[in-house]
Amino acid sequence: MTPDVHGRDLRYFVAVAEELHFTRAAERMYVSQPALSKQIRALERQLGVRLFRRDPQGVELTAVGSALLPHARQVLRAWEEAAAAVERARAAEHSTLVIGMSTSPGRGGLLPAIRSRFTAAHPEAALRLRQVTWDDPTAGLADGDTDVAFVWLPLPGPDRYAWTVVVEEPRLLALPDGHPLAARAEIDFADLADEPFLALPHSAGPLRDFWLGADARAGRPPRVGAEVASTEETYEALVAGLGVCLVAQGNAPLITLGGVTTRPVTGLAPSRYALAWRREEGNRPLVRAYAEACRQVTDGG
Repeated sequence: MTPDVHGRDLRYFVAVAEELHFTRAAERMYVSQPALSKQIRALERQLGVRLFRRDPQGVELTAVGSALLPHARQVLRAWEEAAAAVERARAAEHSTLVIGMSTSPGRGGLLPAIRSRFTAAHPEAALRLRQVTWDDPTAGLADGDTDVAFVWLPLPGPDRYAWTVVVEEPRLLALPDGHPLAARAEIDFADLADEPFLALPHSAGPLRDFWLGADARAGRPPRVGAEVASTEETYEALVAGLGVCLVAQGNAPLITLGGVTTRPVTGLAPSRYALAWRREEGNRPLVRAYAEACRQVTDGG
């Protein structure tokens, strides 16, 4: 059999084979009946066989036509799947990537540097930033509202996500200027056991525990002075003396305004800031490209 049969001819053949009527098949394919008949005859000449028996009683498939039909359907189905895959890839290359965050990453122009590398490789793609409240530690990933997100580890349900660590930073203690501990150059976390702490909302899950220093409390529950859900609320609660809180070194400038200071803390593991995405979307072109741009920037490549 010649390999040069066109997909159009196979579609015409399948339509006639299923309708067993040239006029109905032509209407189905939006062509004239004479044009359809001409293409079927051309296909038969190309293959060197008769595919249909035509007589006054109607149209029937020959044995050769019956043998060809399932394979023709399979070829057309495979091509439709291939065309759909191409369209999905094309749409992925030309779509919008939504980037979630709870606070601006800052940190030496991280976002502009990633954007520059990403858009150089994908100038047709659009990036959209979405600010997410501290109630959602995944910054929109859990609900599918964002495609990638800058988050603090640990994440709830970590098996759902993959990530690349952007930076590790010490956890500092933020406290009012007039707090007795503010006079120290460095504070041991053990000395904070009885201090009231500002806490993230309960919905933050393991991240709430992390910023309360649960990993260094040996099972002793913290005292919670107030819950905070934004940088502004944190600053106001600190100034009001409702408690102290842990803060990543890179975020300290956001709250050390008038009346608030930070001090190094011993006895704590560092914090980890990461770019995360849902595992099932790790091979999506724009997600993969943004993650790679992030790695290049953070690795200095």
